Amino acid sequence: MSRMTLYQTTMSNDDHPEDGPKDGVDVLTRPAEKTKKPPLYKVLLLNDDYTPMEFVVHILERFFGKNGDAAHDIMLTVHMKGMAVVGVYSHEIAETKVTQVMDYAHRNQHPLQCTMEKE
Repeated sequence: MSRMTLYQTTMSNDDHPEDGPKDGVDVLTRPAEKTKKPPLYKVLLLNDDYTPMEFVVHILERFFGKNGDAAHDIMLTVHMKGMAVVGVYSHEIAETKVTQVMDYAHRNQHPLQCTMEKE
């Protein structure tokens, strides 16, 4: 969607009778500059040998809004492949989720690692 900037000029129709509308107003349009979409970031959970699988499922449900089946599938991906993308967000949201997961895991004495990288 492109915004247009409108310019109003006052001139009589006698100045340029063949140009523009007949109401004495010319409207010039110029495309507005397009803004770039902000980059997105992947949030990743990393496997370790100590964090219980049930805790990882709980993290996925609590902080990423995954349902039980999706959380279980992602947990198995983390376990089998060593890591999994659990969501893609703007920088601020990704950073907040990583901090929440790391703080929660630490408070519960689990070494679970969560990180983010640019998509």
